[in-house]
Amino acid sequence: MASKKLLFVFGTRPEAIKLAPVILHARARGEDFDVRVCVTAQHRQMLDQVLEVFGIVPDIDLNLMRPNQDLYTLTANLMTALAPVMQSERPDWVLVQGDTTTVWTAALAAFYENIRVGHVEAGLRTFDKRQPFPEEINRRLCTQLADLHFAPTSLARDNLLAEGVSDRQVVVTGNTVIDALLWVLDRIQTAPTPEVQAIRQWAEDTIDQRRMVLITGHRRESFGEGFENICGAIAELAGRFTDVHWVYPVHLNPNVQEPVRRILAGRGNVHLIDPLSYAPFAWLMQRSSLILTDSGGIQEEAPSLGKRVLVMRNTTERPEGIAAGCTQLVGNSKDGIVQAVTGCLSRQDQEADIQRRNPYGDGQASRRIAEGILRYQD
Repeated sequence: MASKKLLFVFGTRPEAIKLAPVILHARARGEDFDVRVCVTAQHRQMLDQVLEVFGIVPDIDLNLMRPNQDLYTLTANLMTALAPVMQSERPDWVLVQGDTTTVWTAALAAFYENIRVGHVEAGLRTFDKRQPFPEEINRRLCTQLADLHFAPTSLARDNLLAEGVSDRQVVVTGNTVIDALLWVLDRIQTAPTPEVQAIRQWAEDTIDQRRMVLITGHRRESFGEGFENICGAIAELAGRFTDVHWVYPVHLNPNVQEPVRRILAGRGNVHLIDPLSYAPFAWLMQRSSLILTDSGGIQEEAPSLGKRVLVMRNTTERPEGIAAGCTQLVGNSKDGIVQAVTGCLSRQDQEADIQRRNPYGDGQASRRIAEGILRYQD
């Protein structure tokens, strides 16, 4: 049987993290797959950090990131740039992941060329088309275009079936981010990079044995008042819990940088650091006592490490963690965040119990995706 030509298309740090183990697994099966990688660089610096960690060199780099690029321009530029890629590569499958603008435009470009689309992390829903914005609609659009839907959980599969997707087109795989996390944790143990060694030393010098809350925030729907509330909550908490250190790798988007630095800079136990590549960030997750985030992937990664997650959003497309008691939806109001964090810091969660309840996978998602492609029949 001839090998299948796979074209992976992605553009952001989260996509790269979650597709990297799939790419590495497919490349290791050279008799089954001919692998090509196209990056749109919807994010540039943070994307490159992840590619370096996993040793992935793109075959095609569209380099489309522009400062403060709006969704109209990004969408138009993606479609224009992806057309010749699809026409020249002619893969058997285009593989995309998640819910970014790159995802649905790549799926649409593949559809225009009658190329099959595999959607990794399919079927997640908030059922509110404006939250997260524009990701919820991006993901739903990709559902309409995909030929194979790699659902991370049974709940995601049920969402797809309820929307009329055929059962034979859905493969429940687990979350590829768990594959990535386990891969990186093994490297941290066996061959820590200079970045990992540096963050360890910084934490030892700065935090010592004290508790640490790790914070991330970047969602578009929180720009403006939402980020003002988030930062105000962290400022109040830092003043209330002076023995706790608050570590915030600040996203490069100016809509995040401005309120974060204006409200939080200069506080002795608040550390605003540059964005980290994946390996040192994974080490910080391990080191943390609690994680405060609006990220999707962290909601999946943290329970695998036994860490409780407070989600600073009003909705989540990952309700499995909430149902399992691993994550808590706290919104982006100042009072809600303060109350929830205060409650968590005032009690001790058992890491082993959180890990036991983790619903997000066993590290075998990449293998299941590869086998799903090989089994597929029109």
